[in-house]
Amino acid sequence: MKPREIFITTAISILLFITIISFFWKPILWSLLFIIPLILIGIKDILQKKHTIKNNFPVIGHFRYLLEGFRPEIQQYFVETDMEGTPVNRIFRSLIYSRAKNENDTTPFGTKTDVYKIGYECMTHSLYPKKQADLDPNPRIAIGGKNCKLPYNSSILNISAMSFGALSQNAVLALNKGAKLGGFAHNTGEGGISPYHLEGGGDLIWQVGTGYFGCRTVEGNFCKDTFKKNAMQKNVKMIEIKLSQGAKPGHGGILPAAKNTEEIAKIRDVKPFTDVHSPPYHTAFSNAEGLMYFIQQLRELSNGKPIGIKLCVGSKEEFIELCEAMKNTNISPDFITVDGGEGGTGAAPVEFSNSLGLPLREGLSFVVNALKKYELKTDIKVIASGKVFSAFHMIRLMALGADGINSARAMMMAIGCIQALQCNTNKCPVGVATQNKSLMKGLDVNEKYIRVSNYHKNIIHSFVEMLSAAGLTKSNEINRKHILHRTGPNKLVSYQELYSESV
Repeated sequence: MKPREIFITTAISILLFITIISFFWKPILWSLLFIIPLILIGIKDILQKKHTIKNNFPVIGHFRYLLEGFRPEIQQYFVETDMEGTPVNRIFRSLIYSRAKNENDTTPFGTKTDVYKIGYECMTHSLYPKKQADLDPNPRIAIGGKNCKLPYNSSILNISAMSFGALSQNAVLALNKGAKLGGFAHNTGEGGISPYHLEGGGDLIWQVGTGYFGCRTVEGNFCKDTFKKNAMQKNVKMIEIKLSQGAKPGHGGILPAAKNTEEIAKIRDVKPFTDVHSPPYHTAFSNAEGLMYFIQQLRELSNGKPIGIKLCVGSKEEFIELCEAMKNTNISPDFITVDGGEGGTGAAPVEFSNSLGLPLREGLSFVVNALKKYELKTDIKVIASGKVFSAFHMIRLMALGADGINSARAMMMAIGCIQALQCNTNKCPVGVATQNKSLMKGLDVNEKYIRVSNYHKNIIHSFVEMLSAAGLTKSNEINRKHILHRTGPNKLVSYQELYSESV
């Protein structure tokens, strides 16, 4: 007999059995409260045509979907090893949590990393380490080129772009208050400057994307009047023009009407309860020289604040065109944020996340090489934005030429993200990536903002310790010879050999 026939036969038999027994023992009728719903579920399963499993295996077919729903949790908590978890493995998750809570972050009994596995990386140290007392405990970089009137003295590690809307108001508040307490900057993401970005009083990097949220006309084009109004806010220290992001380069987005509340609409300068499209391209410019003049326009409208661009490297020829445009127009950004193809986001097509854009280290090394070739690197600071969880992650990017680092996922974990991978469902269980008020209530801003500051302080402390161990005193002394990469069972090569300095 087929499973559905077994179900029908069993259901009929049980009902007949209960009916007969009820003549002698009435309490058995209470069992129908459990049995009738199961029979109704089975009948519904047989009649529906959407799910073959349920149709072929009434009632018991639901267990397949139940187990599939628990699979990510089972994988994370019971199956994966300390090194296997993705996107962030357990070792780094634990490190972030420990540093955010100011707990012991040391490890016993030696490394769990296979140091003879191809891809292993390490930093060379010196026989003559520097005294840590001689090093700056809070290294910073000055961002602002020759045309910048208001340069920004930035921490070497800041919070990467995450919009209000993608993050909850409590998450944004906790990040911003943490940035204020720790003396570092918070990138708004392309969703505009929300009240929660301002309430904490932290330094802001205002990101202007293709939707021009916070500085747009009714038609969705750039509006210089609203831009100037927002750019002049004292919390805004730098402005970043987003050309593309690593998780979905060349891909636009849509804010569905259901999520476009009156609050979000006001922040983004759009009509509430309407679909809002964020195109994959800018309408304020269409070529390299146009971008340079747009940078100049924003610099003038902001009274000389640092203006930068963010991109994930795709076509190398197009970045070379940007460099040539900088030389031809004598206009250049004050900073360039390089994102990697492995970048994170709340939601992106799988093909874009997995298969578009250069990985961070390749893209970063190319950008630095190109800027040096065109003699532009002196005035332009390069910021690397990617999977940065430890001081070594920072150092290896600086070895490739980064002046500063942006991190998003580590900062999310500092305020409680557990990598539930529910960012795109509005069901984040810890209230970080959701607009569900009942879920975001669990994120205590007054508790979590201190953890953001703690994490930043502790990773910078480890960074300074590593500098000291390498015999260095400043972050700009790190270069490609300091990082070794295993390419074979008995061969380690430096980044100097691995990443060509030619363009």
